[in-house]
Amino acid sequence: MRTARLLVAATSVIALAACGGGGSVDGIPGGPGVRDPYFPKAGNGGYDVGHYDLRLDYDPDPDAGHLAGTAMITARATRDLSAFNLDIKGLDVEEVAVEGRGARFHRAGQELTVRPADELDDGETFRVTVRYSGDPVTVTDPDGSKEGWLPTEDGAVGLGQPTGSMAWFPGSHHPSDKATYDLAVTVPEGLGAVSNGELTDETTRGGRTTFTWHVAEPMSSHVATVAVGDWEIDRSTTGDGLPVHTAVDPEQSEASREVLGRIPEVMKWAEGNFGPYPFSSTGAIVDRPEDADYALETQNRPWFPGAPDTVLLVHELAHQWYGNSVSPKTWRDMWLNEGFATYAEWLWEEDEGGDSAQETFDALYDGTYYDDEDANESIWAFPPADPPDAEHISASPVYQRGAMVLHKIRQAVGDDAFRDLLRGWSAAHRHGNADTEDFTAYVEGAAPDEDFTGVWEEWLHGEGRPDRP
Repeated sequence: MRTARLLVAATSVIALAACGGGGSVDGIPGGPGVRDPYFPKAGNGGYDVGHYDLRLDYDPDPDAGHLAGTAMITARATRDLSAFNLDIKGLDVEEVAVEGRGARFHRAGQELTVRPADELDDGETFRVTVRYSGDPVTVTDPDGSKEGWLPTEDGAVGLGQPTGSMAWFPGSHHPSDKATYDLAVTVPEGLGAVSNGELTDETTRGGRTTFTWHVAEPMSSHVATVAVGDWEIDRSTTGDGLPVHTAVDPEQSEASREVLGRIPEVMKWAEGNFGPYPFSSTGAIVDRPEDADYALETQNRPWFPGAPDTVLLVHELAHQWYGNSVSPKTWRDMWLNEGFATYAEWLWEEDEGGDSAQETFDALYDGTYYDDEDANESIWAFPPADPPDAEHISASPVYQRGAMVLHKIRQAVGDDAFRDLLRGWSAAHRHGNADTEDFTAYVEGAAPDEDFTGVWEEWLHGEGRPDRP
């Protein structure tokens, strides 16, 4: 919000920064991206973010729809820096300060280049404050889906996969740079603002209410969210005492009640399969079906467009282990998110007395899983670990064929060793990042007597439908 704590310099210093003044530096500018194979400008080189403190003030009125924000970002330089970049899209940047001193800045597309008054030394921890405002934009992904800041009937929702969070706050928007968060969101009194982590404060003054959320565990920006609207809130705990926080649009309340009531059951099942839950609370956000055409594994509490069924709930909660805690190093590694969450569906169905994972695998292989022939053939369009471009990182092979890779591993090592592998993988990279090479090395190390060459060459990286042994 506009009146949040600001680390701004005196007016004369800001004016100097805006017109190009400031001290001389000898460091090297940070990179404008981390060279992701599909989103090369996502993220930024030269520093690691440790914490985001975001103060947002949003009014969803159609005549005054407006977001005013202050982002206070704590980071550590990983080399001597004369300048560094932040990702931000669409919003107007008004002031930038580094360590309380006005800094020069320049916009070019999604890149905000910041040149501090004093050089940042390798290893130095610093704080950059960005004050910004404007009408946040909706981003169209390469596959045509919408993300970023999505207006809803009674508010808005911020959805970030893969790069949309830059539409509502500046940062290093790549899953390889995770951080903790504090988010204070101010909205008109009567509306609610739901985010990740734990609600630590709710204060109303002058007709506006501020909701303050704290995220203690590292989070990638693509699973950060703010959902503004009219909510029915329910707070409870699982049998183990884990807080469950759900926010449901009143129109979806009746349809959601039964499935959301199964969250404690699903969490107990998931912990038995995947290991200790990596976060401090769980839950869900259920908005209206017309607000988006996909669900998203936003950290702590997944977001759903309309009441989910139990299998979709299982999928998104499984992502808390695979995708949120163990996050991909690059977007090429998306199958490590979606293949695992899809296989969680198979395991749930199997344990609930439905089709076994083997029956699901066979239906996919034989082309009888979907009613549509093209959908069945699409599974073999490309290898799950090698999507051809950014448009396909969420395509069918990443999900279904990714799950088939896991089933081939299960066939090779047996059920007990496979469950140990699932739990061990989530523990080995808890709150970190991993890529396909990390995973194959982990599997080979966990089962040194098995030869996985055929699984990797034919199922993970091979073109077309592999021969069935």
